[in-house]
Parts: sequence; structure tokens; C-alpha cells
Amino acid sequence: MYPQALSEFAAILARTIVRTGGVGSLVDLFAGCGGMSYGMELAGFHSIYVNELSPDAMSTYRRNQPQGSLALDEDHQSHDIHELSGDPGRLRELSEHLRQVAGGDVDFVTGGPPCQGFSRIGHRRTFKLDKESIPSNHLYKEMATAIEAIRPKAFIFENVQGLMSARWTPSGRKGEIWEDVQDTFGSVTADGEPYVVGPELVHARQFGVPQNRPRVLIVGVRADVARAAGFEGKWLPEDMETITPPHPEELLGDLCASEWTSGGSTDFYATNPLNETQTALRTRRDGTVMGKGTPLTEQQFSNHSLRVQERFHLIRSNKAIPKEYQTRKFNQRMIPRRWPESGPTMTVASLPDDFVHYAENRAPTVREWARFQGFPDWYEFSGPRTTGGRRRAGDPSLGVWTRDLPKFTQIGNAVPVNLAEWLGKHLGQTLNL
Repeated sequence: MYPQALSEFAAILARTIVRTGGVGSLVDLFAGCGGMSYGMELAGFHSIYVNELSPDAMSTYRRNQPQGSLALDEDHQSHDIHELSGDPGRLRELSEHLRQVAGGDVDFVTGGPPCQGFSRIGHRRTFKLDKESIPSNHLYKEMATAIEAIRPKAFIFENVQGLMSARWTPSGRKGEIWEDVQDTFGSVTADGEPYVVGPELVHARQFGVPQNRPRVLIVGVRADVARAAGFEGKWLPEDMETITPPHPEELLGDLCASEWTSGGSTDFYATNPLNETQTALRTRRDGTVMGKGTPLTEQQFSNHSLRVQERFHLIRSNKAIPKEYQTRKFNQRMIPRRWPESGPTMTVASLPDDFVHYAENRAPTVREWARFQGFPDWYEFSGPRTTGGRRRAGDPSLGVWTRDLPKFTQIGNAVPVNLAEWLGKHLGQTLNL
């Protein structure tokens, strides 16, 4: 059973050749480093416009677009979403231009507005704030404004599970924010008719992603498209076949085939791919495979002290941590070599320090973190590896809402590539796009 599951996962990742002819169109809002865009590209939908506030995330997005992508054109990108939603004339002109570029109606508008205000981590580690006072918590309204103007055949809204139970204020009702979000997208219209919307809670491991990442999704389909396809709002099949994710040792084994040094890096592959999954991850856009001796990027190791390495060794050995080795890390644990029968037990977040490598006394690297999200090894990331906690969270006490998005955070915030590809393929087929 396991080899078959591994082959299924590898088959998903292996489709990295740019498609030509008959491609669909995608407008990617709050695009981050491009997980949704790349997954949708594998499903046949190419980005014709991108919106992303973070300079580092936008740089990552751009440097991984295929040659000739319209998203590389400065006229086909924006940073602050308010540049569009706050200027009806500009948004109207852009919408008309995008229809011309797409040769008709845009197929998809996708977006995952920043979710730190709804997540279990985000601002809450450092600040206690009403969610109503966090500006980014209202960006879903700007996305809805853009959708109504662009009139795509369908849209996909993505966010964290915590959104479903969040309150605007401590005295508010549990789930009131989720109700407002659904009402907002349920009110989006085209030609006077509301989009047919369907919310679902999914777990990334259902789609072959090697982590347990819950995500809430709202899919909206334009009324005329929904009628033609017989779509009534239910888009997640009840009898969906789950793709079994690979085990960590199958995912990462070729990256720990050489000695590691604290604070050092591995700059070349020490071995050829050891299985189909690794082969797929090491396959370039042109179909060639990065073999032994080929340059390897983003395999830089954190500079762990001997004391930290000793604590990691105790964690890996499943031994009690003496008081002198204990830290404030609330959930530090080892990534297992193999998942239990129930599947993946970890979730990729904005920082890997809560996890210890299954075979080495260290935290995961950027490249290893990216593999858990389905990014191939040729995918390049911009910006610093990581930054301090306050710089990643902003400082609301000073009215500072902007945040750094270092490489680990970009990866942790991304839509898993496998999930995005499944969405593109399934919805494309369901809606005859």
C-alpha cells in the first residue's frame, strides 16, 4: 500500500513542466510566496495578476514564475490591496484589461488574507488585542470587492481554522467573524445574481501533503457557471479518495546523507534521489533531475549551541528533559521518521524551532520546511531565513501592523502546493473550465 501512496504523491509533484495552449487564468490576491499560484499552475491555470504586500514574499513569487508570465509585468501586480479596492475607477479598468488578457472571463480569483489575527499564534504570543482592532482581519472585505469587479467564473478564499470560532471582541459570540466572512462572500454578485458559495474545512493530509494542516476554504461560483455545471455549493466529494502522504524519512532522506555542522550548510546533493518523491522534488521545470553533486540551495543549518544540541538529543531519544535543559518552548518535539497509521501529526508553521529533525540534533532547514509544503527544490526564496518574534508579529502597541516575512514564515503561511493543485484540477473539471 505504501509504495502506491508514495507513487501517487510523486505523480502530483512531478508535473512541473509549464503547460502550453489552452491554459486557464488566475488572479492571485494576498499571494504570499506562491503556493496557491504554483499549485494552480500545475492544474493548468496561470497567474495573470498578483497582489502581495510583503516585498520579500513578492520577490519570491516573481523569481519562481515561468518565463513569459504576465505576473512578472509591473502592470500586472500590486502590493497594498487597497490600491485596488479603494480606487473603483482603477479596479474597473484593471478588470476590463484582465478580461482582454484572459481572452474572456478570468477563471479564478484566489486569496488568503493575512491570518495572524485569527491563528492560535500570531499576535497572541506577545499582544492581547480585540480582533476587531487588527486591520488585517478585515481584508476579506477588500478581496470581495475585487472579486465583484473582476467577475471571475469562480473564486477561492483560504484561511486558518481559527477563523471559524473567532470573536470580534471578548464579549462577542463564538463564530461571529466566520458568519460575517460567509455573509460577505455570499453577497458578492455578478449580473445581479449572487455567487453560489460553499464553505469547507479541509486537512492538507487528505491531499497527500505530509503535515496535518487544517484550512477553511470558501469556493464561490458565478451563478451562470454554476447553473451550466449543475453546481449547488457542495464541492468537496464525500467519497473523496485520500492520498497517503510520504513519511518524513522518505521526504527528507536524501538531504541528510552527509555530515552537518551547526551554523554550516550543505551546498551540493550528496546522493542521487532515493525514491520517486525525492526525484519529483528534484525535477526542474525542463524535466531534468538534479542528481548527485548538483548545487543544493536553502540547506543552511541553524547555529545551535552544544547545550541546544544536547537537549535535541534528549528529545530524539524520548528521554525526560532535565530542568537545566528546559526552555519556554511550549511544544518542542521530534519529527518522526514515519507517521502513525492516523497520518501526519505536525503542522508547518512560521518557525521550525518547535521541531527536531528525526535523525540529527537540529531544527529543519528552509529546504526541508519547503518540502513539507510541496515546493520543489528549484523553488527559490527571498529575504532572511528568520527574524525576531516582534518583527514577525508587528507591534500593535506602537500602531505598527506591518510584519517581516522571512523565508520560514513565507513557507509556513503558504497554501500547500498539493492542495492548490487538487483544487484547481477538481474545480476545473467540476465547473468545465
